[in-house]
Amino acid sequence: MSLKQQGFSLTEVLIAMAISSVLLLSAARFLPALQQSVAALTKQQELEEELWLRVSSIGKHLQRAGYCAGECVGEALKIGQGGECVIVQWDENSNGRWETAPSAAAEQTGFRLNGGALETLRGATHCEGKGWERMTDPDRIRVLRFQVQCMTRAGFAPELSLTLAASVKGMRDGGVEAHHIVTGFNL
Repeated sequence: MSLKQQGFSLTEVLIAMAISSVLLLSAARFLPALQQSVAALTKQQELEEELWLRVSSIGKHLQRAGYCAGECVGEALKIGQGGECVIVQWDENSNGRWETAPSAAAEQTGFRLNGGALETLRGATHCEGKGWERMTDPDRIRVLRFQVQCMTRAGFAPELSLTLAASVKGMRDGGVEAHHIVTGFNL
């Protein structure tokens, strides 16, 4: 029986360890940048989802504007402050009139941009004043633009264009912008 064994020499082991260390250190150098990239993309995705949630919610209100199951009196859609505020009315309970009181049952809803936040108010009659509730958190998301425009063409129902742009607070990159167009069949 032969006692001769072969393996790696000490020099070969040390060279292999040095090469492995260099590769491991260079790979570890990119890990923080990769983590930052993933965090930024996650924030961007969350912002996009938040904007589309808000845009689709406001879009549904705009589509309902003017609905009345009877003889409603008043203006169904008011766009104010250069398009940064909109107030819609629709007959939610189908009783043939637009209720204004009490405010919890009022059939007017307002949306406006104020101080970098999107705000809403049930029972709104004008774009100014207090009592508006924030739909977005300005400590997390800064709304840069909220714009509602009414586009009319002869022979067609008006189209309402809604634009909402925002950025995540603390991110250097530009924000996200969402555009949504709905048809106001009841206007």
